[in-house]
Amino acid sequence: MLDIYQSVSKYPYNLGSHSRKVTTPNADAQTWFDRGLIWLFGFNLDEAARCFTQAIACDDACPMAHWGLAYALGPHYNFGWLSQGEAARTATVQKTFAAAQRALSVASKTSYITPVEKALVRAIQARYPQQTPPTTLEEFGEWNRGYADAMEGVYREFPDDLDVAALYADAMMTLTPWRLWDVSNGTPTPGARTLQAKVVLEKALGSPGAHDHPGLLHLYIHLMEMSPNPELAIPFANLLRGLTPDSGHLQHMPSHIDVLVGAYDQAATANQIAGTVDDVYLERRGLNSVYTTYVLHNITSLIFAAMMAGNSTAALQGCDRLEHILTETFLSTKEPRMADFAESFLSTRPHVLIRFGRWTDILSLPIPHDPILYCVTTTTIHYAKAIAHAALDHIPPAVHHQRLFLSSLATVPDSRLTYPNNCRKVLAVGQVMLDGELAYRKGEYDLAFRRLHDAVAIEDALGYSEPPAWMVPARHAAAALLLERDRVREAARLYADDLGVVFEGVQPALPRARRHPRNMWALAGYGECLERLGMEGERGEVERELERARRGADVRGEVSCFCRTGKRAEGKEKKGVTAEGVGRTLEKL
Repeated sequence: MLDIYQSVSKYPYNLGSHSRKVTTPNADAQTWFDRGLIWLFGFNLDEAARCFTQAIACDDACPMAHWGLAYALGPHYNFGWLSQGEAARTATVQKTFAAAQRALSVASKTSYITPVEKALVRAIQARYPQQTPPTTLEEFGEWNRGYADAMEGVYREFPDDLDVAALYADAMMTLTPWRLWDVSNGTPTPGARTLQAKVVLEKALGSPGAHDHPGLLHLYIHLMEMSPNPELAIPFANLLRGLTPDSGHLQHMPSHIDVLVGAYDQAATANQIAGTVDDVYLERRGLNSVYTTYVLHNITSLIFAAMMAGNSTAALQGCDRLEHILTETFLSTKEPRMADFAESFLSTRPHVLIRFGRWTDILSLPIPHDPILYCVTTTTIHYAKAIAHAALDHIPPAVHHQRLFLSSLATVPDSRLTYPNNCRKVLAVGQVMLDGELAYRKGEYDLAFRRLHDAVAIEDALGYSEPPAWMVPARHAAAALLLERDRVREAARLYADDLGVVFEGVQPALPRARRHPRNMWALAGYGECLERLGMEGERGEVERELERARRGADVRGEVSCFCRTGKRAEGKEKKGVTAEGVGRTLEKL
């Protein structure tokens, strides 16, 4: 495995052409530094650290190689100080402080170091100000703010340096990761430096050379995905496609914008490419690293895009890949706490089967042998079985699995995440969904719709994530059942909100970041509403959009949810599409 580091020429990854000339007479040190910097911009900090270590081995007197190692060993946008346990956090503080101090020492002895390198080495001292953890966890936030302030000084001194701009923007964004915008109103979160980061990135992206800068393009996607105007990032997402061929995360990143503008097939393609790259990387590196969670994220992004595009084949193949990676050994890793970060990925298959109305497959899903380790998966399977039984009018077993769902939900610890959401909050959507679905089957329609609307509200209150933490929008079920009860305008309103379109002159109530534009499920339901309301002009436009949305589908999705009793037959696949692999790994759990 380590043979790839024996020489520069043996390194197998094609990372594109981005380079930053640093102070070193050693060509190999320069090459290893460039590789580390690109991995750093692609959030694979483990591989970045290995490359910076090789740069140091080639030239221990290169200040920026030590700077890079200090940077790569520390926190970042998706994995902050508090993501680690106490022992690991203490070790990280010691390692990063030592690396930063070594960079400072080397820089002080190098008379020909450039001014910008001196500034970057000084700034990173603020990121790691001491060799022991602070007395309170809140002080880590002060460290982050101190570093962002230091990088502001570097940026003011070198405003035209694109790498400095990327590093400064990253420092500001890491102060409030995944909380850059208040998605409920489209304004920056109070205290976040969102607008400052936006100014820095947009200025840099307008500069020569910026359009092949992986860090700037990557960060701009993250900056804009929660904003009221994610479409502004489309050209930059397109520039990032294929720019760093063997960085799985950067191959995946354009899909964050794709799904927000309804380009689900394109999002799936981006993640299929990322998956091919990731498989090669994992084969060489193994599973036991934080980057594996990025691979899992890429796969679930593919699954969600395929679900919204009606492609059951790709979605189920994605589930197979998740279950291949998520072994019991991997989930039992204590540091980092892989069960807390990754077990919830195993709950994806039940959502896929619900999306496509595969009730028989759901009923055959085995329950994991360890309901504590696999608590989210166990809870979700009971949820899916209750939904499937209800859809088939098997009310007593549906109620039975509802009770098992509630019992299992009580075992889910607060530490368990569907990043960045607490799993208990995510599963609360399912809890009230079950109340609504079962009340509906019992003919208690007023109660049913109250609970289904509650599910919509709880889903809307979840923290933004891509893909969404709850993978089958609650609106799709609520609207389908409203439509079945001839409450057509209410259903149309939910569909219009989900799609982000104007209905009867009323703007969509759903914030921009939570909409699912052009998805075939809501389009099918919305088109039926318009037909029944006699709105033929609008319906024609929706029907054309629906046919475009179905181009990659193997399940047409005539309704927005197969739970609709009048359309109770299971979702049918094109010939050759099977549920092969369903529960293949779960049977071993």
